[in-house]
Amino acid sequence: PFTKTYSIDSRYFHPDNARRIEAMRNRIAALDLEPELHAVVLTSLLEASDRVDSTTGVQMAYLKSWAPRALKPIALRLPNMLPHPEGRPCRAFNLDALDAAHGLSADIAYLDPPYNQHSYLGNYHVWETLVRWDHPETYGIACKRIDCKERKSEFNSKVKIEHAMRRVIDAIDAKTLIVSFNDEGYLSREQIESMLEPLGTVAVIDHDHPRYVGCKIGIHNQQGQKVGRVGRVRNTEHFFIAGQGAEMFIETQQAAAIAG
Repeated sequence: PFTKTYSIDSRYFHPDNARRIEAMRNRIAALDLEPELHAVVLTSLLEASDRVDSTTGVQMAYLKSWAPRALKPIALRLPNMLPHPEGRPCRAFNLDALDAAHGLSADIAYLDPPYNQHSYLGNYHVWETLVRWDHPETYGIACKRIDCKERKSEFNSKVKIEHAMRRVIDAIDAKTLIVSFNDEGYLSREQIESMLEPLGTVAVIDHDHPRYVGCKIGIHNQQGQKVGRVGRVRNTEHFFIAGQGAEMFIETQQAAAIAG
């Protein structure tokens, strides 16, 4: 099913690589590995698949003609891994953001929420399927998982995002909170600063960078014809720092200015 869905019904992977990906994923499932080793092997397959896909970076669509990298044979590599801290377990959670915020305490918390109508599930649905290996029903030209229609986040709603963001920020127990948000998002810089003010000092770092690579390709209709014009080619990522970390950042900036 994987090969047919993602290399014949759609063109995310060249058929040769799709068959290899499917065979390796079936083998991983059959090995019944320890959870940590299973995660390492699966990460290796995900990263290898990403190196030979035929997209512009997200899976809302695929390229009409094969990307050069899609014609290369897939090759597994050992993924980069963080050293295990002595005496402290590493934990990963698959939770709703609000549930995680209520249940965890940390020195530093980092939030990188969706900022518009495009969900992470919809943008990376092939990886979701490769991890779950549940062979879901799909729909549309992009062969998205059917649950992309059902698993909706309040962060992807222009009406609901402000309330959702405020609830998560208010629930977090952290000495320093860092939030990343794009200037094309549903919330303004001022709105987010207002949410963070109860945590104390707030500092903002702005990073200018090229927009998503799809803007270079242009806007196309369902027939693949180029239509319309892209309005902008660059955007700004805001990094908000609130709490103790913001105070340290400002002190460092002031010291650097004096030294300079």
